[in-house]
Amino acid sequence: MAKPALLAKLTAKDGQRDALLSVIADLGMRNVSGETGTEVYVAHKDQNDENVVWFYEMYSDNDALAAHGGSDAMKDFGRATGDYMSSRAELIFLEPVCAKGLEL
Repeated sequence: MAKPALLAKLTAKDGQRDALLSVIADLGMRNVSGETGTEVYVAHKDQNDENVVWFYEMYSDNDALAAHGGSDAMKDFGRATGDYMSSRAELIFLEPVCAKGLEL
């Protein structure tokens, strides 16, 4: 069975990306640290848009993805980041087929 993955694009309000990244580095990473099914959870700064943060996420299975997305911790995360976001996160769901450095 393929492991589900996703790209998430978070767009901050003008000048708020560092504040958004601070919440991600603290609350976001703390939340996923206890999720055994969350195998990869990486935030990236967009080098071409000073307001954009990209996430790459990979989960052990669809149940782990659903548990992450529906957790109370993610609801708290959404509330904590909401003041810094210009819009809802854009999600692109993926199915990895080959990789270096990741066990598929």
